[in-house]
Amino acid sequence: MRTFVSAILFVILFYSCHSTQKVASTTDDAKISETDTVRIANDELEYEIIIFDPGFSTWLRSMARPEGYYSQEFLESRNYQYVVAWNQRVLQPQVYDPNLYGMQINYDSNIDYGYEVNYKLYNYFIYFQLTYRQQLTGFIPRI
Repeated sequence: MRTFVSAILFVILFYSCHSTQKVASTTDDAKISETDTVRIANDELEYEIIIFDPGFSTWLRSMARPEGYYSQEFLESRNYQYVVAWNQRVLQPQVYDPNLYGMQINYDSNIDYGYEVNYKLYNYFIYFQLTYRQQLTGFIPRI
């Protein structure tokens, strides 16, 4: 009888010592999503790209080559090739994961989007390829 009572007390003690778990608040999630959102826009040309990929803004600040490293012509050339490959994959959801390639990108090579837009778009393509192990063109993505 004594061992039975000891066993019950042990079980009660074991369950009463269960640590509490902290529940993540939604405000923390909102802060994370705000900092991981990158907006690329030019109000004069009336266009906008919003990137919701978690980790891109941190990667852009810490891993990408600094602004001015590439020429605008280089960025425009690569972006055009990446956009063509991206849009082809968007149109083939049975072949390519539609969770990765959600929407087409309307990029016109005849429009001067400026250095900043081309820089961020190019770096997103590099980030995307490295993070999700995709290769959009024959160019091997590297930093």
